[in-house]
Amino acid sequence: MNYPQIASHIVDWLSNYCKQANLNGFIVGISGGIDSASTAILCAKTGLNVTVLNMPIRQTNAEYARAIEQTKDLEKRFPNVKSMKIDLTPSFESIEQTFPAEITANHLAMANSRSRLRMLTLYAIGQANGLLVAGTGNKIEDFGIGFFTKYGDGGVDISPLADLTKTDVFQLAKELKVVDSIQQAKPTDGLWEDGRSDEDQIGASYPELEWAMEFEGDESTLSPRQQEVLVIYRRLHRINLHKIEPIPVCIIPDNLK
Repeated sequence: MNYPQIASHIVDWLSNYCKQANLNGFIVGISGGIDSASTAILCAKTGLNVTVLNMPIRQTNAEYARAIEQTKDLEKRFPNVKSMKIDLTPSFESIEQTFPAEITANHLAMANSRSRLRMLTLYAIGQANGLLVAGTGNKIEDFGIGFFTKYGDGGVDISPLADLTKTDVFQLAKELKVVDSIQQAKPTDGLWEDGRSDEDQIGASYPELEWAMEFEGDESTLSPRQQEVLVIYRRLHRINLHKIEPIPVCIIPDNLK
């Protein structure tokens, strides 16, 4: 793949979309990860206004440090970038105190609540400043295994990376000169206080999942690990179709209208 040309194509697409929408620019949630870092740089290269928003919620020191490093690098490289930090920990703790105990005991429900709180914040600031919320999801996460939070990080206006695999994003990040600490870090969704990686949660690496997404061969020839990865991919794809496919609409027959 020609990553310099891909970067230029995405920048032009972002710029044209924003101008047609008659808005001022973009807002990106910065997490210290490769996807948000790449998205922020692509948005910044449009020359339009870009707000990068750091929204820690009991973040690990490593994640927070990477987000700060990325923010400083962006502001140094692009005069059109403005950074903001809103510590959402008090808001999240207020939600925890409001929810029934059986809800707060469900760790996945609370992890997804973090993501949805961040989405709310991005849209509030974006709307107040005429900014599009730029998504950070990639192809394998958005359309392969559904590894995102519905109405959390999946709640966006545009998705500049969604036709690129995670492997592609890492290659694109080199072209965009994303800070080294982020390029070298294990991918993580930043929703867990123990800093668990995406691979820890999924049980397979992104290259393995990308292989499974494209696999159409003879399964009898696969190694035990390949068979295991295929099972992981198919299970996640199946259970997350409600996120991957459009919201079902009940169509009323004409004779009932």
